[in-house]
Formats: sequence, C-alpha cells, structure tokens
Amino acid sequence: MLNIRSFFDVNYQTPLWFKEKNAEVKISRRALLKSAAGASAIAALPAKSWSPAPATELAQALKTDPWLTLNAVLDHLLPASDSGPGARDIRALDYLYNVVTKQPTEQDEIEFIFKGVGWLNDFSNSQGGKPFIAQEQAEKEKLLRAISNSRAGENWLNTLLNYIFEAMLSPPVYGGNPEGVGWKWLEHKPGFPLPKKGKRYYELPGQKGIAVKVVAAKGNKKA
Repeated sequence: MLNIRSFFDVNYQTPLWFKEKNAEVKISRRALLKSAAGASAIAALPAKSWSPAPATELAQALKTDPWLTLNAVLDHLLPASDSGPGARDIRALDYLYNVVTKQPTEQDEIEFIFKGVGWLNDFSNSQGGKPFIAQEQAEKEKLLRAISNSRAGENWLNTLLNYIFEAMLSPPVYGGNPEGVGWKWLEHKPGFPLPKKGKRYYELPGQKGIAVKVVAAKGNKKA
C-alpha cells in the first residue's frame, strides 16, 4: 500500500487482512442497529487485548491528526439522535485509540486507518479548499459518500464502522459502551459474569499489547 496515494487510486487492492477480518462477521450496519439480538455479534469478533488509555493521553492525541479527523468521521457515521446514542456517547474514539495503540492489531491495518485520514483530507481540500473537520455537515456527507464509491474508501469506512459496532457492544471495562449505554439502547442483557479489572483479556497470563509504529496522516506525500 506504500504506492497508493488516494482512495481513488486504481492500483489499490483489498488487502488480505481486511478480507480475513470481514469474512468472520458479515452483518450490515442497519441490521445490527435494529436488532437487539445483534448485540451477540461481538462474540464472533476476533479476540483482542488492550489496556484502556488514560483520558489525558487521549485528550492530548485529540489535539492533532489523525485523531481529530477520525473523531469527526466517527461522529458523522453514528451521530447522536433522539432514537439512540452517537459515537461520542459510546466512546467510539476511545475504543479505536485503544485498538490502535494498545492491542496487537496488525500494523497494515493501523497504517490503512491512518493513511485514510490523509487521503480524506487531500480529497476534502481538493473539493472545498479545507480539511474534513472544517467542512459543513452536508459537505462531509458528500465527501464520505464519494469515497465510499471507491474500493479503498468503502474498505476504510467499513473498518471504522466495525469498530463503532465493537465499541457499542463490548463490555464497558474495555473502554467503550460506558455504563452499558449500547446494551440499554438495544435492550440487550449481556451474559455474566462480565470481566472486571484484573480479569480482562489482556491481563490474563501470556497476554499483552504490542508497541505499534505510528505513521503520519498528513496527505499523500508519505503514502
């Protein structure tokens, strides 16, 4: 993916990690959010380990990209409404930050998430002369719909949507779904016992997070 410079690059091919990951859980956003039974889908997701990042660490990261743009995209993909919680309510960004910085996520996936931020801002600047976070809601919608028509853009958005689902449905001890807000919305009763601090997956013998290489997300110069 080193030579890919935009969502619309004809040389982009869906990577193996994406195919393998998404082959395990094939469920639409609409079906999941409309069905309480869909809450059990989290059990089918690949096992992961992470240690929730301190709030101060995330707050510092949120001052710059890629996290500024990722936060805006997550908010747009799942906005808060009268019918249910939004990405901020379920702490989707907190969950994604932990996925990227704490758990043993494939480096290729991390780079794809970050490069997508650069590609999105390049496209946004080309269309409206400003980055994604500075666009009005209607323009953000047009931009995301436009990139979704490319294979790379569709894969990038699906990757973020999958993490929104996980943040909403996982036990709160893992960073998302505070006080079970996602479960309450779906009227789902989780199984018991729920993991507690000291008994979380990453705290079990032999489990630990990994150090990850953070890549720049400032446009296509480093793509």
